[in-house]
Amino acid sequence: MRLERLTYDKIKIFLTYDDLNERGISKEELWQDVPKVHRLFREMIMEADDELGFKVDGPIAVEVFSLPAQGMVVIVTKGSNGENEFEDDYNEEYIEMQVTLDESDEVFYEFASFEDVIGLAKRLINVGIQGGTLYSFQKHFYLKFDEEEFKEYELDSLVALLAEFGNPSTITSYRVVEYGKTLMDSTAVEQLNNYFK
Repeated sequence: MRLERLTYDKIKIFLTYDDLNERGISKEELWQDVPKVHRLFREMIMEADDELGFKVDGPIAVEVFSLPAQGMVVIVTKGSNGENEFEDDYNEEYIEMQVTLDESDEVFYEFASFEDVIGLAKRLINVGIQGGTLYSFQKHFYLKFDEEEFKEYELDSLVALLAEFGNPSTITSYRVVEYGKTLMDSTAVEQLNNYFK
């Protein structure tokens, strides 16, 4: 589990599927209202308090984004203590949450060097994957695949290959697309293999 403070009243928590497995939670259970998911959210909030000084003293809004290969990104925003719609129901023993769930059909990985991206491209072309979009942002490289680009290839095998060269991105593709630079669009793996044989 990785935590990052975004603003004074907002944090981001990144959970890999290994983090969930260690806690005995399957991807499907995360979308259900079960006690172990409640424990996970409470544990995340307590860790955010310890590591980031993010104290929850009122209602919070929770946005959960499921990324098929990477895991989950959870954005937690504190509600205002002023005129809050939850204030009448507020009890210190409970954390009042508004939860928004979103699932993504993209695979988004981060690479420390361009050489890692080239090495990965050589492996991907051998298994028939030619697509992907390559970005650069804050001295890192990002490769994004949409579900249709690898539907012929098993997701777990793709993730295993990607993990040899990079890491699941803890920032969203929307941020990289907006603020980063597109280096190669839609056929990045094929282009990398053509340029760097």
